[in-house]
Amino acid sequence: MSDIRSDLFDALSDPDPVKRAQIQMKRPLPKRFYSEVTTGVTEEGVGIFLDGRPVRTPQKKLLAVASDIVANRLKAEWDAQVEVIDPALMPVTRLVNTAIDGVASNFDAVLDEIVRFAGNDQLCYRAGNPERLVERQRQNWDPVLQWVAERHGARFILIEGVIHQEQPQQAMDAFRTALSAFGTPLELACLHTVTTLTGSAVLALALAEKRLEPAEVWRLAHIDEDWQTEQWGADEEASHRRELRWREMEVAATVLSALHS
Repeated sequence: MSDIRSDLFDALSDPDPVKRAQIQMKRPLPKRFYSEVTTGVTEEGVGIFLDGRPVRTPQKKLLAVASDIVANRLKAEWDAQVEVIDPALMPVTRLVNTAIDGVASNFDAVLDEIVRFAGNDQLCYRAGNPERLVERQRQNWDPVLQWVAERHGARFILIEGVIHQEQPQQAMDAFRTALSAFGTPLELACLHTVTTLTGSAVLALALAEKRLEPAEVWRLAHIDEDWQTEQWGADEEASHRRELRWREMEVAATVLSALHS
């Protein structure tokens, strides 16, 4: 039965929530086979047990975390499964699996990827027109860039248009130093999730340091999209995709906050 769990979560590991939903529709879900879900201390942290047997990740590692709060969220997800085990309803489990199986063995590479995002951060790429959009970007994004410059010495330059330009190496080094304060795989998995969903490593750092609340981070990440919606109206499919991505972002933010409670 552990192989079924592993295969299922492995198949649903795609970072795009819409693609995960499509995968899930094509795969039969295994029936719930356990009666009791408990937590317990293991060598790797607080683990999850199904009828006394430890839950393992797709790569057969113990599903365990350092935070009691996160462990309780994991337990609640496994408890909430009724007739079948549905990974689509288990976002914390997916996130922890990613941290243990993916980030832990590739920590520096994941850190590098987030830093690269900062080098192409959406907060730095500004519209040249119309003036109202230019002003909206300035009012909303400039305070965040000012914060990261003053707090961490990461002074990013602004670029008009979409053509990539290199950021100062000093800014990149300063940002990496700030990011390095989050030194566990699960913290980095959360930061990577927020970064990819928002297109902004700076917003992810502001969230991690509790400079911004999750809803504000999400709003700031969608300044351009909201502007387009105001001009041309909402697209139902795009709105649905955005809602799914917000749920992913909210889970990552909640886990990140719990790790620092």
